Amino acid sequence: MEDLMVIPAITDITMLALCPGQDECSLAIYLSGFQQAIIGLGTVVMTPLIGNLSDVYGRKSLLTVPLALSIIPLVILAYSRETNFFYAYFALRTVTAMVCEGSINCLTLAYVADTVPERERVPAFGILAGFLSASFVCGTLAARFLSTASTFQVAAFASMLATIYMRVFLKESLPGRDGTLRQPILKGGSDAIEEDGYSPETIEVFKKVPSAGDLICLLRSSKTLSQAAIVSFFQSLAEGGLQASLMIRSIASKQVGPNEQIIAFVQSTMIRASPISSHKISSIISVDST
Repeated sequence: MEDLMVIPAITDITMLALCPGQDECSLAIYLSGFQQAIIGLGTVVMTPLIGNLSDVYGRKSLLTVPLALSIIPLVILAYSRETNFFYAYFALRTVTAMVCEGSINCLTLAYVADTVPERERVPAFGILAGFLSASFVCGTLAARFLSTASTFQVAAFASMLATIYMRVFLKESLPGRDGTLRQPILKGGSDAIEEDGYSPETIEVFKKVPSAGDLICLLRSSKTLSQAAIVSFFQSLAEGGLQASLMIRSIASKQVGPNEQIIAFVQSTMIRASPISSHKISSIISVDST
């Protein structure tokens, strides 16, 4: 929620920091594109690593890392939005987003999978997607009624509250501790394993940082996982292009008013948070059980 809350405000802050007094700013567009590219590459590397470590140290322990890191950039702009602070925010946001961008959702889904019985897992994923949709929309709408300074202060407070709530109320979850995940999450039993191409000989436990070859081997080991990855890739490709175009349009033209910016971002976040994609992936994952 807090990330979507600051998106409309960050456009004006970027313009004031990089091109004060100008209606167009090519530097802002280039830096935003560079940041998104670096974050995307970093996420590809860090998300499998964090997921792998969560299998060893627990979901709650690893979830603490991205939640805590996401607070730092917000606190910087909550304190000041001058040029020097903006550059500090830009650098730290780029670094922390490599860890936070995909791992929070990944670990959340893994936690649900660990704690929810197999037959209730897909409905639980749908409920989680619904709450994410509501938080995205509410966060973006809240930015319309807050000042720029208040937006980052509220976002930083929400991040702190989420981290504290998670540490206090969530129980630690280690896969297989209670015997509920002796089989892979995507599979329901030995028959499903044979049908989908799994075999004990082809599944290797990562004992080090997973390489690109390890990830390719994992995708090849399961047709179901490959299908889910393809759906997720093309859905993320579409939403990424939509959000990037909206951000560039907002930065390139200051003639777009705040109401138009909020409407555009609400539309993009509703598409991004739509449970349709989650439903498609969940349907693919539940093929074996049906």
